[in-house]
Amino acid sequence: MRKFVLLIQASAFAAAALLSGCGGLSGSGGGSQVVAPTITSQPASQSVTVGQVATFTVMANGTAPLSYQWLKNNSNIGSATSASYTTPATVADDNGATFTVVVSNSAGSITSGAATLTVTATPMGPTITTQPANQTVTVGQAATFTVAATGTAPLTYQWQKNNSNISGATAASYTTPATASADNGAKFDVMVTNSVSSQTSNMATLTVNAATASSVNVVTYHYDNLRTGQNLNETTLTTANVNSTKFGKLGAFTVDGLVDAQPLYLSNVSIPSVGSKNVLYVVTEHGSVYAFDADSVSGNTSTFLWKKSLLGTGETTSDDRGCSQVTPEIGITSTPVIDLTRGPHGAIYVVAMSKNSSTYFQRLHALDVTTGAELFGGPTTIQATYPGTGDNSSGGNVVFDPAQYKERAGLLEINGTIYTTWASHCDDQPYTSWVMSFSADTLAQTSVLNLVPNGSEGGIWMASTAPAADANGNIFFMVGNGDFDTTLTSGFPSKGDCGQCYVKLSSAAPMKLVDYFTPYNTVSESNADTDFGSGGPLLLPDLTDGSGNTRHLAVGSGKDAIIYVVDRDNMGKFNSTQDNIYQQISGEIGGVFSKPSYFNNTVYYGAVGDNLKAFPITAAKLATNPSSQSSESFGYPGATPSISANGTSSGIVWAVENNSGGVLHAYDASNLTNELYNSSQAANNRDSFADNKYITPMVANGKVYVGTPNSVAVFGLLP
Repeated sequence: MRKFVLLIQASAFAAAALLSGCGGLSGSGGGSQVVAPTITSQPASQSVTVGQVATFTVMANGTAPLSYQWLKNNSNIGSATSASYTTPATVADDNGATFTVVVSNSAGSITSGAATLTVTATPMGPTITTQPANQTVTVGQAATFTVAATGTAPLTYQWQKNNSNISGATAASYTTPATASADNGAKFDVMVTNSVSSQTSNMATLTVNAATASSVNVVTYHYDNLRTGQNLNETTLTTANVNSTKFGKLGAFTVDGLVDAQPLYLSNVSIPSVGSKNVLYVVTEHGSVYAFDADSVSGNTSTFLWKKSLLGTGETTSDDRGCSQVTPEIGITSTPVIDLTRGPHGAIYVVAMSKNSSTYFQRLHALDVTTGAELFGGPTTIQATYPGTGDNSSGGNVVFDPAQYKERAGLLEINGTIYTTWASHCDDQPYTSWVMSFSADTLAQTSVLNLVPNGSEGGIWMASTAPAADANGNIFFMVGNGDFDTTLTSGFPSKGDCGQCYVKLSSAAPMKLVDYFTPYNTVSESNADTDFGSGGPLLLPDLTDGSGNTRHLAVGSGKDAIIYVVDRDNMGKFNSTQDNIYQQISGEIGGVFSKPSYFNNTVYYGAVGDNLKAFPITAAKLATNPSSQSSESFGYPGATPSISANGTSSGIVWAVENNSGGVLHAYDASNLTNELYNSSQAANNRDSFADNKYITPMVANGKVYVGTPNSVAVFGLLP
């Protein structure tokens, strides 16, 4: 019986096999079908350093056997016939190579996605290529130490003073605070580190000399490119001797026109046929440049060391172009800049406006500081075009019309380049927002930028102050009014129009807008002429916040009576609903047609119709209320304060009233309620002088210089 069952089963299996072979029991193809390959895991891109190998791997399914052929840049690699491929030791030329693999069997083939090989250089530890150099400064000045190093990025830096880490000193350069005599002989070094190793620099020695009356130079507006307004080398004038008994008007240097620019000062200049002199440089709206013996004033004197007219043959100064801002003539409005390393003896750079009949000229001059002679084949006639369709455009370019502009803000020099910024006459159109740079060696134009190229307005007035610059060569200033493109591209105005902006420019040619801030209500402010371009910029020295971070801050204000504090590393740009900036203070000052100044961790403001006010800084934040203020209120246009001090001691804040007769005020910088002196205190109008709109007092070597409509009044210790 069991055998019979087995025979029946065997017969059934045989029949089934026969039917299968004929297609009777299974679907088409049956169990013996060959499946083409599919890739289940693609080769991944690899990153290695030179000399390392890279391995690429693929995973695939399909009927065995599967075969593999790897390709490099679409060419077969010999013997690379496995599911993985390991390269030979890589070289730099392998960087960017692509690798694929073809997987095949008898049913077909498939090619993988491409994997990229990235080959980087072997990480290198830091190597210091330029050691910090010894520095010599005068008490109250800052010293800057710089290192240069190579090695695989990122490199980090830690500066030390006398073998102790300096908090926040983590950049390739370190600038000390204002030095004191106790800093003499201090040693500075820096440790440069990356992921591989670290290297410590050589020690650099700081020499701090005592301040002397013959060592002070004032070569730019407000003493430095940060525009702090502080002269920390004043050893003669103190809080004890600046009073109406001991201090007053010594006389005046008379000149041939309005003195709207801040005077400049050089010590120990060798004047031909005269000898070594301390020299005061004065420019006028009559187009003249004067060099006076700064120590020779007694009464009113017009005796000068040299004088140079910047009018061309047959030319006159410009008329006031129907605008009362600078009247009755326009010659030299902006504060010049001096570079003692240019030319045989040093050069003073000046922009002058003039006309010949109905043709107007703007020219850049470079004059020898000892003789007034023109240098470098000058002057250069200033002309410019810039791509755009804005005011006064032609053929796809806006065109600079010298008749429509005046150089009102002071000149700026950075690393052998002179920068000019341009304002209109009143708001008389057509005008746009021009910035130009020129070589200090040749006077050739090196770069042009227009900040409202496809719109109108955008003058750079800033109350005749000056653009500022940081240690990295970035330029900062405030643009008044003008079109602003509220449609943004990558955070910047889509058409390039940045009117009513606090701008940050890269100074390298070609100049470029790299960051900015404008208020959320910028369009309405510009339309109402309540812009913040009426005020000038202040860059604060490096500050440390409550978390130990170094902050690079800038301060500015205008007609809207708001103190704007911006982070120079992230200025905030534009937001239509709120101002995204570092700090904003409202309700504490009036409208600003001047600029704030800085001394000893305090910012000083002189707004219109307001008292002079002091805002201390704590942990890199301005106090939201002033710590002290003057009893005197300053009418239009307010006051731009200057500060004199011996290091951090004997700080005096100087401010000029420029309406209804000029008055020079001196306040104790530590407490503005303590007025030390004003020029109306002495009997019989002993210290009186005529007022002038935007003059900034300049202090050097025991004297205070104040521009007037036809002179520079000189104040000092009475004989």
